[in-house]
Amino acid sequence: MAKLRFDALDQANNRPSVKVEAPGKISEYFGQDVFDLKRMQALLSPDIYKKVKQAINEGLKIDLETADAIASAVKSWAMSKGATHFTHWFQPMTGATAEKHDTFFDYITGLERFKGSELVQQEPDASSFPSGGIRSTFEARGYTAWDPSSPIFVYGVTLCIPTVFVSYTGEALDNKAPLLKAVEAVDQAATRVCQLFDRKVTRVKPFLGCEQEYFVIDKSLYNSRPDLVMAGRTVFGHNPARGQQLDDHYFGSIPPRIYDFMKDFEIELLKLGIPVSTRHNEVAPSQFEVAPAFEEINVATDHNQLLMDVMNKVAERHDLRVLFHEKPFAELNGTGKHNNWSLITNTGVNLFQPSSSARENLVFLVFLVNTIKAVYHYADLLRASIASAGNDHRLGANEAPPAIMSVFIGSQLTAVLDELEKKGNIKLEKGDNMYMKLGIDKIPPIILDNTDRNRTSPFAFTGNKFEFRAVGGSANTAAPMTILNLIVAEQLTQFYNDVQKEIGKGAEKKIAVVNVLRKYIKDSKKVRFEGDGYSDEWVTEAEKRGLTNIKDTPRALDAYLKDVSRKLFKKHKVLNDIELEARNEISWESYIMKIQIESRVMGDLVLNHVIPTAIVYQNKLITNAKGLQELNINNKEILENINKISNYIEVLNRGVHDMVEERKRVNKIADSRERAIAYCDEVKGKYFEKIRYAVDKLELLVDDEDWPLVKYREMLFLR
Repeated sequence: MAKLRFDALDQANNRPSVKVEAPGKISEYFGQDVFDLKRMQALLSPDIYKKVKQAINEGLKIDLETADAIASAVKSWAMSKGATHFTHWFQPMTGATAEKHDTFFDYITGLERFKGSELVQQEPDASSFPSGGIRSTFEARGYTAWDPSSPIFVYGVTLCIPTVFVSYTGEALDNKAPLLKAVEAVDQAATRVCQLFDRKVTRVKPFLGCEQEYFVIDKSLYNSRPDLVMAGRTVFGHNPARGQQLDDHYFGSIPPRIYDFMKDFEIELLKLGIPVSTRHNEVAPSQFEVAPAFEEINVATDHNQLLMDVMNKVAERHDLRVLFHEKPFAELNGTGKHNNWSLITNTGVNLFQPSSSARENLVFLVFLVNTIKAVYHYADLLRASIASAGNDHRLGANEAPPAIMSVFIGSQLTAVLDELEKKGNIKLEKGDNMYMKLGIDKIPPIILDNTDRNRTSPFAFTGNKFEFRAVGGSANTAAPMTILNLIVAEQLTQFYNDVQKEIGKGAEKKIAVVNVLRKYIKDSKKVRFEGDGYSDEWVTEAEKRGLTNIKDTPRALDAYLKDVSRKLFKKHKVLNDIELEARNEISWESYIMKIQIESRVMGDLVLNHVIPTAIVYQNKLITNAKGLQELNINNKEILENINKISNYIEVLNRGVHDMVEERKRVNKIADSRERAIAYCDEVKGKYFEKIRYAVDKLELLVDDEDWPLVKYREMLFLR
């Protein structure tokens, strides 16, 4: 039964590296497969180019005549690069991307054609994508619509047009449409606040940098683990003697085979205009990270989805498999997608960039404090935005933040906010060297990198940006970024109104700003935490502060349907009630299916692999024990092992049987939320760890040559 395992190990041990050579300097090929503004300017007439640029920068609609001109130019450019088809590239609520390829070739005329109407809008089948009840199977119509703010690109031999995806009745069926609306909301709210200080600010754009963690293992080892193939994670596997405890893998020398893989996918990404800038070993063995430079958030989100797809495809060339699952290996670091988020004005100012100028620091404090207050007020909604079956396995250990939403800002900024909160005798000196007097000489200089790092914080200020560390490695970043931008937009709207009230009472503008900030600092202080997020003391303290600790996805998703959330989404026109309810239905159903798949995989492995192997080995021990008895040699230890194996087999037989029966019972629950909770508590909660414990103990007892599943030490250290 172990033949598959040893064949896989033999193949992994004898894999040659696939050597990769860069096609030149990065500057010579970066963005060569992207129809960006530079190419548009070269290929379009000045009038058409001006309209496209306005559409991108100001969100204006593109008329059909303009679309026809763009379509003609982009078709010629794409065909010059070998493209034969085009597709509307969209992001349905599966978590992945989707595409339907149509040929440029017109069989009637015998010519390649591409019309503006095909560029702007297409009609894919909407019935088979998750809709949460918005669309029935017999109601198939749905529309994709071009998003000009994200660049068109050629991928393989296909022209890819980034689009939103909506139903026939107008509801969003994707992750992009709500994000674009949330971006517009935060732009409007932040611009209005900025104009309290600088009338030159006319736009504020959120920027994002996604640090993508991932594991890489050999293809043969991956294929020999049905749990990895089916569920994306190992449901069994005893920890190896050496894991990550030596910290020797982190930032270590990159293994040659992985290095070639990294170079290969980076070249492909750079051609697609994805500005990857960092690569390194992560903490766990066989874990790595790739990080891009900052981009506008919509483009960054699209690029992250494309990045994962490219990495998977390039891995095939190297006989490797990439694992984006949040917890592919127990007791090792999980996989996150750290979302580094900032707000930047059209004048080039990062609103989270501290300065030695007191006036600029006042603006910085406005956005810092309002973001903290947004996280405090909408912590449950932020928690819901990163909820998934995979992330439930990850949160709360091995450098992944806990499910308690808190904000880390570091000791220096904590001191600044505490001082601002306590001191009432505020004086603002005028002039170029203006500073705030707060009962001390001045605000301590707030400089870049004024904070330490806190890996246990889900939402940390890291010098000139916030890092949302709780986002899972396989997630589409659009969902958490929609929520973050939305709650900050709402908070900034409230701030502006509160400042106007203070001014209405006779306060000078800057004094009004400081007065409101002092109140906000006090109101949101409970969400700030500088310590160890893993400690039991923090769990107790967080409860005292009124911070929630929602550890599972089914219950976390409730935050979307609270009245305060419904009003928030409706106010900023991001999602209506129907869309919110549909998305929760999709998320609950997705959770159910993933736990169900994991449960089925566990049952299959136990009944068809683990127990038969344990019985074969047990029979060997029985034969050995009888032989020793005949020779009057002590066989006590062997008999004890036989009994242990029998006990674990009994636990597994009973555990799998009961788990299957429980699954049958739970499947009859009609309500999706209640069924998801039952899968969480009654299937996963009662049986997963119990079954895993018995299997992992058998792995230690059974002869290594008999064990059928590739072991952790083999997957993690054979590259």
